[in-house]
This record gives sequence, structure tokens and C-alpha cells, in this order.
Amino acid sequence: MEITEVRIKLMEETSERLCAFCSLTIEGSFVVRDLKIIQGSKGVFVAMPSRKLTDRCPKCHFKNHLRATFCNQCGVRLRSERAIKDDDGRAKLYADIAHPINSACRDMIQQKVIAAYEEELIKSQQEGYICTYDDYGEESYASLDSTESEHEHHSSPSTEQPSSSRIHLETEDGKHHRIDPQSQPEANSNSSREHQQQKKKQESFGDGII
Repeated sequence: MEITEVRIKLMEETSERLCAFCSLTIEGSFVVRDLKIIQGSKGVFVAMPSRKLTDRCPKCHFKNHLRATFCNQCGVRLRSERAIKDDDGRAKLYADIAHPINSACRDMIQQKVIAAYEEELIKSQQEGYICTYDDYGEESYASLDSTESEHEHHSSPSTEQPSSSRIHLETEDGKHHRIDPQSQPEANSNSSREHQQQKKKQESFGDGII
């Protein structure tokens, strides 16, 4: 078996044990993704892609992962220690989706992935670095759809009127109104009506006072 390509996705949080994700291309024909590069007590190692093990709720038969304290469907409380333990006494919570079946294959994958990981660490320090982990036959950056770019082109000219050409009115009750130039004739008529009403109020002020 020949590993023809290794792609690495470095994690931003360096304080975590998970250092990176990895994908392998085998003989230019088959890709295995989501291998993990993990920092262990004796250095980094490669973990195979895996899934969480589950069991069924005895009440509603819904599947829950083995660490779940309550059923995610009916809410009944579940026993906490449900996972099978390995020879070292550790709970078996995950099952490999893909894995090597002999030590020679495992060692080859380990060497290839760790070497690619160390190279990626060096590349990540360079200016303009772009991760290629997700870019299978695609451009590094997506382009807009033709209809979307056309819509953006037509809507790009700003229809917002300059603030200097706007008219701001304050009515007698303290409310503020903004009038754009295209609606200025209506604004003028409204303003004149308000002026006439205000004038009538001023003229009628004092009526009935002896």
C-alpha cells in the first residue's frame, strides 16, 4: 500500500491534546479523513477516525452515547458506568471507523503522518500560509455564483442620500422627522400646514380671557 498524499489541518488551540486533523490518500484513489494527531505523554501519535459508541434507552429505545447521564429522547436517568472496559481498565467509548490490521501498516501511517505534521508546522509560520486540508479539487477561496455577483453589481451603488441634502424637522410635540429631497414637496406642504396650525394657536391664545 502506498500513501500518495497527506493533508494536515492544524488546531488553533495549542493547549489541547488534539494537535491536528489529517487525511490520507491511498494510491491516488482512496481518501481516509479525520485521523487525529494527539499529544500524548511520550510524544504525538496518530488516532484513527472513530465514532462514539452508543446503547439504547431501556424505556424508549433511543440511542445515547455511553457518557450520557440522561436519555436524549425521554429524559430518564441512565446508569453512568455502562461502558465496557479494556484490559487497562479504561472505558471503551469509541470504535474505529477505519484502521490498519497489522503493525507494519500502522507504523507506516504513523511515520508518514507525523512527518507531514512537522512539515505543516513549519509552513504555518510562513507568510500567506493557507491550509489545504479541505480543498479537494477546489480553489482555495470560493467564488460567488453568477446570479449572486450580478445582483451585487446592480445593488452596489448606494442609494443613500448625503446627510447634507436631508431636511430635519422638529414638530411641536418634540418629534424629529427626516425628509429626503425626493419627498421635499410633500414635506413642504406638511411644514406649511404645521406652520398655519401653529399660527392659529398663537392667534387664538388669550381668547376668553377678560
